[in-house]
Amino acid sequence: MSEASAQIDQFGPRAAAYVGSAVHAQGADLARMTQAIADLSPERLLDIGTGGGHVAYAASPHAREVVAADPSPLMLLAVEAQCRQRRLTNVITARTTAEALPFADARFDAVASRFSAHHWASLAQGLAQARRVCQPGALALFADVIAPAQPQCDTHLQAVELLRDPSHGRDYTLAEWTAALAQAGFAITALHPARLPMEFASWTARMETPPALAAAIRSLQQDAPACVREHFSIQADGSFTIDTVLIEARAI
Repeated sequence: MSEASAQIDQFGPRAAAYVGSAVHAQGADLARMTQAIADLSPERLLDIGTGGGHVAYAASPHAREVVAADPSPLMLLAVEAQCRQRRLTNVITARTTAEALPFADARFDAVASRFSAHHWASLAQGLAQARRVCQPGALALFADVIAPAQPQCDTHLQAVELLRDPSHGRDYTLAEWTAALAQAGFAITALHPARLPMEFASWTARMETPPALAAAIRSLQQDAPACVREHFSIQADGSFTIDTVLIEARAI
């Protein structure tokens, strides 16, 4: 099964859950992204891995055109329905992976991606494609979960993510993000790190994680070394806290 097919299988039937997810529909990172887009007022903005469409909805009042891209047709149908409901007439959808964007070079003067890159088949290829479709100087906004630099914590995070969602690729460290962005041709202008609490029941329900796999996650949490339990602030019910970052950059 291809990476795109895995994402479609995992996310398509759960489109409504992601459209309605409070974790995805709000947050300081989304507010900062919206402000950065409003300050620029781009002609064309590309939202890569739009998911529930929350970046596209937020960008719509501030851009002439917003392209919401995602590999899942059911996710895109949910976004289109939301746009009709919200009367957002300047948002169009495109079915595509991050690694094979079907747009002309320098098509966009802004690009964004939020909580999507950890599902990409290749961060390097996805960022290279993002840079290709950006004009020089274009605004680039990338928000995602960040893996801890400490190996035990990194391994724990990847394991629980994969048990919850088999389409998970990798949560990258900040050092990996920094190197990949530079290689792709982006210059970082600001970093906004944060800590994001995850409520276990809703986190697993959103992906309809099978009970056996949810139990496996709980087993990993309970058997984790003290440094891991402390880093993720693992609670008695399995709720925990992860690191995130919003990266502001410019295409060079």
